[in-house]
Amino acid sequence: MRIAVPYDNGLVFQHFGHTKCFKLYDITDGKITNEEVVFTMGSGHGALAGFLEMFGVGALICGGIGGGARNALARAGIDLYPGVTGSADRAAAALAANNLVFDPDTVCDHHDHGEDHDCGEHDCGDHECGHDCGSCHHG
Repeated sequence: MRIAVPYDNGLVFQHFGHTKCFKLYDITDGKITNEEVVFTMGSGHGALAGFLEMFGVGALICGGIGGGARNALARAGIDLYPGVTGSADRAAAALAANNLVFDPDTVCDHHDHGEDHDCGEHDCGDHECGHDCGSCHHG
């Protein structure tokens, strides 16, 4: 199995749709056998599901994540483990050992930008309109 974690300086990056890179972990017999960092090349939100699918990812550990990205991951057949904080390496090892603590109800609360669009429609990392996408929190 291959696990992906939105990654920033050793930690689980807390906004899936804004992540600039993922750390990928290959798991065999409950142990991490390989790891690598891959860059998203500007993909964001729901488009990241296709990016992860391209890398053969079967599970995603993350902090906050919005509904559109959740749906895209489900369509791609990627298992989701949201609401995780702290060390990416420890989280991946915990999932490999089948004892990861996560919160399935964790969501990213996006709100409308007032310009007839929302975060689900584009890469939220670089808004041309200059607005923030909202904040991630535990539901």
